Amino acid sequence: MKTIVLFFFIFCFFELQAQESLVLLKEAENLERSLKENEALDKYKQVLTLEPNNVRALVKATELSCAIGARIENKNDKRLQYESALAFAKRAISSDVNNADANYAMAMASGKMTEIETENKKIVAFVKDTKLFADKALAINPNHGKANFTLGRWHYEMVNLAGYKKTAVKLLYGGLPAAELDSAIIYMEKCKQYEPYFMLNYYYLNKAYKENNRPAKQIEVLSKMSKLPVRTADDATMKAEAVKELQSLQ
Repeated sequence: MKTIVLFFFIFCFFELQAQESLVLLKEAENLERSLKENEALDKYKQVLTLEPNNVRALVKATELSCAIGARIENKNDKRLQYESALAFAKRAISSDVNNADANYAMAMASGKMTEIETENKKIVAFVKDTKLFADKALAINPNHGKANFTLGRWHYEMVNLAGYKKTAVKLLYGGLPAAELDSAIIYMEKCKQYEPYFMLNYYYLNKAYKENNRPAKQIEVLSKMSKLPVRTADDATMKAEAVKELQSLQ
């Protein structure tokens, strides 16, 4: 009888904990919609104190840490934010290696680390990981919009590598990886299909079409961007840039 009672109390404890996590997740999502990213990140961290292996919270914490870090000018603070994102992503992968979102999170965080890493070997390792985990995410779920974007951006950035990074990748990667502007466009167009309100994808798709000298497609992408709702703290700036560039092309 004592054993049954004990199991009952354990069950109730975990049930209450799960319910509390759901409430916190909902609050975090509401904060995100209100463009309060730091507050939303704190809520996801609260979820992780209750459920350390909650993949949903880990992926969202990765995304927000990357977004917040991108706006930080201080190099040391930016590095801390990106390293935090990578730590969340690694925990997500450890929790469920076959989860498409977790693999996308690893690809995204690895891509951010290439922006601040200074050691050539580490830069190349993160370049490889970005593609490796984006490919894994798409192998699990080919319709994963943000994984398609991440792989598309990888192709775009490999084509446009800065001189010193290009030299490092050539030396340590065994030559430049097979990256093409057309591939970048294909993956970003897929993202547009599955994530029609993801502003950052349109932003880079416009850049790819511009570099590919396709002004008609640029106008199409920029026109869509100018009508998208603002859903992240960076969307308003990208939207304003789109409107300005659209006017210059018309």
